Amino acid sequence: MEVSLLINEIKKHFEADILLFAEGKIKHDDLKNKFLGRKGLLADVFAKMPTFTNKAEAGKLLNLFKNELTEKIDSLSQNSVVAKNTKKLDLTLQGRKPNLGSLHLLNETQREIEEIFISMGFEIANGPQVETDFYNFEALNFPDDHPAREMHDTFFVEGDVLLRTHTSNIQIHVMQNQKPPVRIIAPGKCYRNDTPDATHSPVFAQIEALYVDENVTFTELKGTLDAFVKALFGKETKTRFRPSFFPFTEPSAEVDVTCVVCKGKGCRVCKNSGWIEILGSGMVDPNVFKSVGYNSEKYTGFAFGLGIERVTMLRYGIPDLRLFLENDVRFLKQF
Repeated sequence: MEVSLLINEIKKHFEADILLFAEGKIKHDDLKNKFLGRKGLLADVFAKMPTFTNKAEAGKLLNLFKNELTEKIDSLSQNSVVAKNTKKLDLTLQGRKPNLGSLHLLNETQREIEEIFISMGFEIANGPQVETDFYNFEALNFPDDHPAREMHDTFFVEGDVLLRTHTSNIQIHVMQNQKPPVRIIAPGKCYRNDTPDATHSPVFAQIEALYVDENVTFTELKGTLDAFVKALFGKETKTRFRPSFFPFTEPSAEVDVTCVVCKGKGCRVCKNSGWIEILGSGMVDPNVFKSVGYNSEKYTGFAFGLGIERVTMLRYGIPDLRLFLENDVRFLKQF
């Protein structure tokens, strides 16, 4: 009998025994001994080698078949161990919902603010985070002895190169390259040499706005901010303007809103005043127009800026700014 016929016979026996093994009627060791043991079926065929016409070819075929059987039987052992340690799948159980990602609270707030101003006709402008003294201070009418120019307030890189302390630098870049009318918002990261605590961080996000055209008035500034506040905090929210000072605006004003916690009744958050300060604003100082080549006799404008972290903390009642930066999943899942 030729070796190929004997191999086919063993294959038929092996396929039949595989089914019995799957049903648990044959143990793995018994299966292995039956086909690969010293007295197994394959050993019987090897014993008949002298009777084969082409012994070299017969030996080659038998060795290949032996390797094939060995791999299959070994894999059966591994699979049976896995199957034994794997719980049965109950198809009647309700599926598990996957964990979906979401925007970070700060990004979500920033996008919402951007959408509000875009609906008012503002465009988004971007600019460099590494800036020169001219764009960050000089062109914005900061005097040479202003405290913000000191090392303890600003991160200086080298010489007059620094990390921007606000996104007002973007306003200067835009005005240098665009004639009025200009109506932009400038979101982005800012850097100040602050010690991290519940309300301060050396890195924070800010959005500033600029509107320049003929006959722009303080009344338009108030109307714009009132509409923005109502869109962000609710229609019942009121605004209040208090005189202030900023080098780049004149006149200048701090803007308060009805306390988002007590709705103006007075509480610990607003120190029983019913109001919370959220941003600074004012009419663009003529010296700023002079630095970019605008005719201050022809054009007027207003500007304002707010911190995204502060607005987010107010909206969601978050007590500590550092929670935004710690990447604690327990905190992030609350919102």
